[in-house]
Amino acid sequence: MKAGLHPVETRSARQWRRGEAGDVAIDRALADETPVGLLYDGCPHVVLMATPAEVEDLAIGFTLSERVAGWADISTVTVEALDEGLQVDVRLTAQGRKGRAAARSRSMEGRSSCGLCGVTRLAQAVRPLSPLRDGQAISRGAVEAALDALEHEQALGRLTRAMHAAAFADTAGALVLVREDVGRHNALDKLIGGAARSGYDPATGFVVITSRCSYEMVEKAAVAGFALLVAISAPTALAIRKAEECGMTLVALARADGCTVFTRPDRIVP
Repeated sequence: MKAGLHPVETRSARQWRRGEAGDVAIDRALADETPVGLLYDGCPHVVLMATPAEVEDLAIGFTLSERVAGWADISTVTVEALDEGLQVDVRLTAQGRKGRAAARSRSMEGRSSCGLCGVTRLAQAVRPLSPLRDGQAISRGAVEAALDALEHEQALGRLTRAMHAAAFADTAGALVLVREDVGRHNALDKLIGGAARSGYDPATGFVVITSRCSYEMVEKAAVAGFALLVAISAPTALAIRKAEECGMTLVALARADGCTVFTRPDRIVP
C-alpha cells in the first residue's frame, strides 16, 4: 500500500524518562491520516482527513449523517487510491441526487478534529432534529458491559494510543460492530455506514463513543436513528439540548466507576 494509505506507520524515535540520565532508541506505532476525497456522481463534495481504513463505511456514514441521501438512495461506492490520497465516488439514484442538491455545502477540507469544517452558512451549522423512535430500554449492566468490552476491541487504539472508537452494542451490551479513526466524527460515520451496510436496526441497541460528546455527535447519531448514545467524556450543553430536542437518551462521563444520564433516563433501567 502507498505511503500514507495505511492506518498505522511505525517510526523510530529517541525517548527519555524523567529522572533518567540518558535516552533510548524506540520504534513507535503511529496513527496515520490521509485526505479522503468524497464525490457524488463524480462531482467533488468534500475532502475529509481520516484514517485510511473502512473508507467505504466512512463515505456511506457521512452521506447518511449529513443528510445528503438515504441508504436506499445509494447505488454504488467506488474507492480509488491516488498519489494524493483516497478518492471515494458515491453514486446516487435519481431521488438521491435531488436530496443531494439540498445538502449543506462545504468550502474546505474536513479536518479529523472537526465535524463542521467548511460549512458556509450559519443556519446550516445547527439544524433541527426529528423525534426518535423509542427503542428498547437498556440496563445499567448492559452499558457497563459495552464500556468494558470496547477497551479490548480497540485494536488500533491500543497500538497507537491516538484513535477514537465508536461501537454499536446490542441490548445486552455485547459489541456487534466497532470502528476506529483519528477523528471522532469519522469513527462515528464509519460506524453508521457499517451498521447500514450490515442491516442493523438502530432500535435494537445503542452507540458508545470514546470521545467527548459535542452536539455534532448527537446529531449524527440521531439522524442515523440511534435513540441512546453513551460517551466516555463530557457533553456540551448544546449536545444536551439537541438530545432533548430529538428525545435521545444521552449518557456521558461513562467511566469504570459509573455514568451520568443527562436526558431521557427512563430508557436506562436498574
